[in-house]
Amino acid sequence: MIAALFSVSLVFAQTQPPAADALPDPAKLKSDLDRANRTLQDWANLKRYHEDNAKVVPPAPGEERVVLMGDSITDGWGKRYGKFFPGKPYINRGISGQTTPQMLIRFRPDVIALKPKAVVILAGTNDIAGNTGPETLEDIEGNLASMAELATANRIKVVFSSVMPVCDTIRRQTDRRPNEKIVELNNWIKEYAATHDAGYIDYFTAMKDDKGELKQELTYDCLHPNSEGYEVMMPLAQKAVDKAFGRE
Repeated sequence: MIAALFSVSLVFAQTQPPAADALPDPAKLKSDLDRANRTLQDWANLKRYHEDNAKVVPPAPGEERVVLMGDSITDGWGKRYGKFFPGKPYINRGISGQTTPQMLIRFRPDVIALKPKAVVILAGTNDIAGNTGPETLEDIEGNLASMAELATANRIKVVFSSVMPVCDTIRRQTDRRPNEKIVELNNWIKEYAATHDAGYIDYFTAMKDDKGELKQELTYDCLHPNSEGYEVMMPLAQKAVDKAFGRE
């Protein structure tokens, strides 16, 4: 008898509608579905800069055009925080959330077609976090090398950036992006740059604290730079570009 009552109670509980506060938000569901559809239709987000690229005119004689390729750290540079190389003919082609395979797909329209003299590549943190699925360090390295090879084949100087450290003081980031793995990737990037006539920007060393994490005063969320963070980054990037152009 007790077993029968328990079975009836279990069936009743399973058939009851969920409480109103447990129901998903329809607006959020629609937003998530729309975003998923856009991703399916344009995984690399080639549409993002399509119209802007069409408006870019060929470089003027003597113009030292530079394209910065990257993820949200590049995308947000000079928008919400920091200044983006005032007075310089530099073009921002960062897209928030992107990984190296997505950047590799859009490298031709968003970099090569703009005919820069140099490209600065900052990528890898989202790969480590698995934004577009699991990747090994070898996968990331191969994508970075492929971008460099495309640039070199088109007479574009390559400047690699180290992946920045993350921290847990403001928001926990090291679970998805272990600094030990970032250091391992950075060691490869530095070695590749040294052996392939490419520049290298060591953001990691300049922005880490004594524990090897991103300095709290340089970030607003333990991942992205704030204005002070970009103030550290900009002269380092400019120095590397100057070196690539033979001005050191």
